[in-house]
Amino acid sequence: MATLANPLEETLQDLEFPQREAAFFYGLFLRGHSAEELRRDIEVPVAVLAKWDRESEREPGLRPRLERMLRYRQHVLAIFENLICHDAATQKLQ
Repeated sequence: MATLANPLEETLQDLEFPQREAAFFYGLFLRGHSAEELRRDIEVPVAVLAKWDRESEREPGLRPRLERMLRYRQHVLAIFENLICHDAATQKLQ
């Protein structure tokens, strides 16, 4: 009998592969989406950070998870930026 997976566990496992999400956004960039718009989509907005902060004050056990998600998004953005810079450097060489 199969057990149902915990949705939080699945989400945390997804956080182990920022390269996948960065590749997804890079694919959108290659299809003509604005790099600036994609950066905004990847970043965690200030309003969301404030909400997370308030929630973690009420429930301190959330803080490590929220911090992990923030680090993940920052990692996705760094990989995305690297891909864009590599793409720009390749274009200059051609």
